[in-house]
Amino acid sequence: RVGNVLVVDQNPLDHAGPWLNFARMRTLRTPKYLTGPDLGIPSLTPRAWYEAQHGEGSWETLGLIPKELWAAYLAWYRQVLRIPVLPDTRVGALSFDTAERCFVVPCDGAVDGGAHRLRARRVVLATGIDGSGEWRVPELVSRALPRSLYAHTRDAIDFEALRGKRVAVLGAGASGFDNAATALEHGAREVHLLFRRSKLVNVNAYRWAEFVGFLKHHADLPDPEKWRFILQILRMGQLPPADTLARAQQHPAFVLRSGSEWKALTARDGAVVIDTERDRFEVDFVIVATGFVTDLATRTELRNFEPHIARWADRYTPPAAERNEDLLRHPYLGPGFEFTERTPGSAPYLAHLFNYTFGGLLSMGFGGASISGLKYSSTRLVSGITRSFFCEDSEAYFDSLRNFAETEF
Repeated sequence: RVGNVLVVDQNPLDHAGPWLNFARMRTLRTPKYLTGPDLGIPSLTPRAWYEAQHGEGSWETLGLIPKELWAAYLAWYRQVLRIPVLPDTRVGALSFDTAERCFVVPCDGAVDGGAHRLRARRVVLATGIDGSGEWRVPELVSRALPRSLYAHTRDAIDFEALRGKRVAVLGAGASGFDNAATALEHGAREVHLLFRRSKLVNVNAYRWAEFVGFLKHHADLPDPEKWRFILQILRMGQLPPADTLARAQQHPAFVLRSGSEWKALTARDGAVVIDTERDRFEVDFVIVATGFVTDLATRTELRNFEPHIARWADRYTPPAAERNEDLLRHPYLGPGFEFTERTPGSAPYLAHLFNYTFGGLLSMGFGGASISGLKYSSTRLVSGITRSFFCEDSEAYFDSLRNFAETEF
């Protein structure tokens, strides 16, 4: 019965997360039969919602879920459950009021016309795939090119401005192909997609991971086991789904360039000269599809806490052959997604601050930013919150028990 809950979102109420914005795929990549937000309530499933509109059996004829459909489902979900949302509001650096035993959450919002502070006994950071770091453009690109000649896949790209232009995409993950196809669909003259490997990854480690054992219990493994499972998934690499690949390859102007690590980029006469391991060629615009990095120091909301938060580098030393710098920067989370202290006793309030982002991948598995992991991770998160409330308030509950005198006969 934790009822005093508020969602604070920097976006407008109808923003729908990435689905109607920088997500440029046509459908979700998650199979439709994996449940999550419904939390085991049949009438809240995407299937029940869809069939209520399109008739019994319509779900069976639906393939992967179109992203617009998913955005509409999430909007309905929020409305029907009356989830309170404070939109158009940015959160600043959190602090902790020791006397009041609560977090102070500075907010700057457009809805209520200015800055104010919220107070909360527990705070959940549910800020998405980059919520423990940031989308980042490699310095090889940012130092060499003016901002007008490149964009990250996360950016609001003006694809219409690329009509008739030559485009290079750096990175062979799914989003790289999504952006390449979108550019071609808007009339780009040619699109070159470059990647380091000798061939495309064609085995999807994330499909392997979509079973109860891993989704529910990765967080229960000892640290060396957690490390080797996640490292193996990362080493296997990300592939473009078959339909995503086909979407790009249907265009004759799409060029795949394997074994083409970028060595240098040069801006010349309004164009970009790219030197790779194999050759040199020229384009008019560059789209960077290199994803994000894990780095808590980049998060504004954690500015006051970040020095006290334990990372995996503080708790675990992998074998030399298994070292991975990005994984070592991941926060070392407790069993309910809570942050832990780098130095015991220095910041005990961190146990009441929960990281439900992709930064929990190593500690918790597919949780905060994964639809497939929601079914199990959300219940684990809520249990962590209610457990901490009950333990902190146990004295009050005991007093309640002592004073309980409701007779039954």
